[in-house]
Amino acid sequence: MPNSKLDRRRFIALASAASAPAITGACGKTAQTGRRYAPVDTSAERVIRTVAGLRPYRPSGFVVRSERIAGKTIVHNYGHGGAGVTLSWGTASLAVDEVPAAGVTRVAVLGAGAVGLATARLLQQRGFQVAIYARELSPNTTSNVAGALWFPTSVYEPASVSPEFIDQFTRACRISQRRFQDLVGNHYGIRWLETHFLYETLQQTEFPGGADLYPGQQLYENPSVYFGAPYAQQFFAMMIDSTTYLDALLRDFVLAGGEINVTAFESLAAVIELPETVVMNCTGLGARDLFGDDEIIAVKGQLVLLLPQTAIDYAYVVDSGNELLYMFPRANEIMLGGTSEYDNWSLDVEPEQVARILQGHSRIAAAVG
Repeated sequence: MPNSKLDRRRFIALASAASAPAITGACGKTAQTGRRYAPVDTSAERVIRTVAGLRPYRPSGFVVRSERIAGKTIVHNYGHGGAGVTLSWGTASLAVDEVPAAGVTRVAVLGAGAVGLATARLLQQRGFQVAIYARELSPNTTSNVAGALWFPTSVYEPASVSPEFIDQFTRACRISQRRFQDLVGNHYGIRWLETHFLYETLQQTEFPGGADLYPGQQLYENPSVYFGAPYAQQFFAMMIDSTTYLDALLRDFVLAGGEINVTAFESLAAVIELPETVVMNCTGLGARDLFGDDEIIAVKGQLVLLLPQTAIDYAYVVDSGNELLYMFPRANEIMLGGTSEYDNWSLDVEPEQVARILQGHSRIAAAVG
């Protein structure tokens, strides 16, 4: 899997056994909680579709800043890597803080994915009239095929960021996680979900934004009775059903008087022609051509979607040393993933990757008992 090591560094940080949290044996866990896990049925006849999506990644992290171009204030908010949905409210808050209040009553937002919609809603809540300009709406945005477990990952390359960016990233994590807590429920498709990171060697999980954002943490040794891995870090995280969530935000935006314009911008000159004097750039990968950001690249991820199983009430991410796999259950499907191909701009589904994903998750399912 190309660049899988780089992607996994967003999920974990190596730690010595001496500094690791206390470990509980899997058998003790079973005796204490009576917890049992149903295996995911990964048989081919349960596959409903396979898709590929592109994450807008910048080694130096996302961009939140304003600049003046041809008499307009452009506020950038893009480049979130694998955390566009999860960071959306946090970076939207930072971006909206850049909007000049004096004399501005109407603002344009470019893009209607998770970042664009969160930005638009915050602007509305601060009293602005908002017009969205977007080439695609849900269910056809990049955000619709996001895994969207609230665990901001694959956002930056550690060697490429400044301490100031890390502070900004941490602020965005904490603002966003708090906002998502207020949206938990069926209307927005958000719930707390028991999550397991599975490791081959003893490691301490790095929790983006602060460990206190991930309740219920326990580190288990030898959980092979469940998942077939020697170590498991358990915690609770919010699972966001992207399509339900985006549709709800779009309804909220329209009900609050928002204007939607389905359009594509071929050049910066077309943006400059907009009637709004303040423009929020939430175009994701589009910022590369539209605003000349050559650093942003696409990270391709493939997903296999299965028929739903009501008994699957947990999620997992597994690092086997050679591959990255994740399983996220949703109301209407089970999402199987595990690819990160850097600088691959193709949306073609690769059959060999589909086979690898199914085989990997079948192996895990066989170990669940």
